[in-house]
Amino acid sequence: MVTKRSSVSKTIGILTAGGDCPGLNAAIRGVCRAAHDRYGMKIYGFSDGFRGMIEENVRVLNPADFSGILTRGGTILGASREKPFKSAIGDADEIIGDKVAAIKKTYSKLGLDCLVLLGGNGTNTTGYRFAREGLNIIGLPKTIDNDIVGTDRTFGFHSALSIGTEAIDRLHSTAQSHSRVMVIELMGHKAGWLALYAGVAGGGDVILIPEIPYDIQAIGRHIEERALSGKIFSIVVVAEGALSIKEAKMDKRDRKKYRAANGPSVAYRVAREIQDETGRETRASVLGYMQRGGIPSASDRVLATSLATAAVDLLAKGEYGRMVCLSGNEINSVDLSVPEGKVKTVPEDHYMIDTAAAVGTCMGV
Repeated sequence: MVTKRSSVSKTIGILTAGGDCPGLNAAIRGVCRAAHDRYGMKIYGFSDGFRGMIEENVRVLNPADFSGILTRGGTILGASREKPFKSAIGDADEIIGDKVAAIKKTYSKLGLDCLVLLGGNGTNTTGYRFAREGLNIIGLPKTIDNDIVGTDRTFGFHSALSIGTEAIDRLHSTAQSHSRVMVIELMGHKAGWLALYAGVAGGGDVILIPEIPYDIQAIGRHIEERALSGKIFSIVVVAEGALSIKEAKMDKRDRKKYRAANGPSVAYRVAREIQDETGRETRASVLGYMQRGGIPSASDRVLATSLATAAVDLLAKGEYGRMVCLSGNEINSVDLSVPEGKVKTVPEDHYMIDTAAAVGTCMGV
């Protein structure tokens, strides 16, 4: 018989919010195994993110619930984009207040010592706001975008990077066969980490990220120079939030109108612009939700498990209001105020940008 270790926290809740990503089930397993096996905690699992707390859609998680889920994609708890502190269209202030009150009531009714949140920027920001409302919160950083401030890497990023790189690899053969320019769009609305890393890993000839507004003439010159050197095809990797110098000068409303009139997404706009600029046959491909699906990579399984067990150690010590993080080669934690309301973007002097330039990749300027 294994003797349980002492713990300040006796009863905890756990939920997954925002978009799904590879590694969520590995993190759930890590939290639950450590909390149950090492500390003897009681664990409540909420369905569909914060909506489960609002509607009291909850169940006790037993070993059978979190066994055999390490390699599974998605989340056994379900997820939603319910944002209790943010109004949706048609919501009134009292509705927001009702949601927050309902969550606090559920927390109290179940006798939770802490709520563990697995999520991205929005989820950890919501966690910080609930911490200020008096709830004990621990956050785990998940997102394929790798854009959470306070951690060097998020779980989900490595898996999406592998998928994006494989897609770029596959485009090379068809681009070469047809002497085309192929534009592939990866996720990354505000930060270009995924497109940058996948672009370098997949040998992209042009990489466009939100942090560096692109000049279509510079892209055209690069593609023409490749053609003159005998390279009659090109691969353009673009983050979904990439924008041109022209778009960067627009206000938000004008930019939205421009995009609505010029294609369903950035890949189609860039493909059309390249074809108009160079006269070369250009095609667009949007990888979409494929990036978030499927089993997590070995790296993400390890990171998610490590972050999860570190979170449980914080629970045991009663160190709340924290987000566990990867700092260099160490698992640490930061105050929830650190990621709150922020996005970790790619610095213009980041070594990966110089790496891309050094191997002849055009960054759009």
